[in-house]
Amino acid sequence: MEKVFTSKSQEETISLGEQLAHLIPNGTTLLLTGDLGAGKTTLVRGIGKGLHIKDVIQSPTFNIMKIYLKADKPLIHIDAYRLADIPNNDIGLDEYIGYETGITVIEWPNYIENLIPKNHVEVTIVNLGDDNRKLTFKGDNLSFLEGVSL
Repeated sequence: MEKVFTSKSQEETISLGEQLAHLIPNGTTLLLTGDLGAGKTTLVRGIGKGLHIKDVIQSPTFNIMKIYLKADKPLIHIDAYRLADIPNNDIGLDEYIGYETGITVIEWPNYIENLIPKNHVEVTIVNLGDDNRKLTFKGDNLSFLEGVSL
């Protein structure tokens, strides 16, 4: 199953994330792929805004993972980019991926493929130029996207 959205600005990408925040079922893992600057973290900021997270959401590239508990539901944000050259990336991330009462979002999931749960949603973000982005959602159950619009 596949669903495509076209965002014409950072604000629209954030709005999409806001809409998704309460529609994404608990325990869902979103895998975000796209080039540097494609808008992965912008989408996560929108999800955080929709969950009423007051902290500034930045890509946790150097921390690898940030957990936001002061929210409507927990948000686990993982950036696996720095794990690219680590052959055994078993550093405990599996305990948080698919966190049953929250949402897990993973940027650069290809670097931790061995930790990805079977039931996940892939989100590919493509920079179309200027602030335009194509966001393609793929997964077995995307019914939570019904009614989402830009």
